[in-house]
Amino acid sequence: MHYTEKKKEFRQLVRSKETQKVKEKEKSKRGLLSGLGMFGLVGWSVAVPTLLGAFLGVWLDKHFPGKHSWTLTFLLIGLIAGCISAWHWLSTEDKSIHKDEEEKNE
Repeated sequence: MHYTEKKKEFRQLVRSKETQKVKEKEKSKRGLLSGLGMFGLVGWSVAVPTLLGAFLGVWLDKHFPGKHSWTLTFLLIGLIAGCISAWHWLSTEDKSIHKDEEEKNE
């Protein structure tokens, strides 16, 4: 190997290590409050559609009374929509975390 080739390899190695350290530094900033914020976000992503469904159901029950309860129907629809939304968001975050770990191990 020539001196210039060794020099290029060394530069690539240093660049790779530097990039890895920068990513780790950014990751460490997330910390405890970020984790708690994530749990709060998941809770809100379930609670908001559930409450919106309940309010819509109450309004429909007042204006269009019928044999079946619109409140329960839309409460369940809102709950299911919120759970699907939270699951989607968490799976996206999980994929991102695993991708970062794989890049770190390379």
